[in-house]
Amino acid sequence: MAKTQIKYSKNQKSHDVAKRVAAISTLLIWLVIGTAMFRWMEDWSWIDSFYFTVSTLATVGYGDLHPTTDMSRLFTAIFILTGVGITVTALGVIGSVYIDNRARRIAQEDNFSRFNSKRSK
Repeated sequence: MAKTQIKYSKNQKSHDVAKRVAAISTLLIWLVIGTAMFRWMEDWSWIDSFYFTVSTLATVGYGDLHPTTDMSRLFTAIFILTGVGITVTALGVIGSVYIDNRARRIAQEDNFSRFNSKRSK
């Protein structure tokens, strides 16, 4: 089967890029906020703070690090409630853009195949 050229409208392509950029940017900003806050509140190293932030947002929670002050526990609770939602939403947006693009590509290839089979008859 011949490879078809995927054509997107300029608006659709820029909209998809904007959605991906917004999702990734929001996730990265949340990682920076969490890392900086745990570094400041718990006086952990940057690596430990980043590690705890990632394991918290991924809902892994190994238990090797944990907040020790009331203020950091309160921040962690709020961070979990908002951060997990942000993470799931960001990953969902990235995944849905990929799936939409893949479905569009398959539909175009299917239309191309139907067109070629009608011409060969």
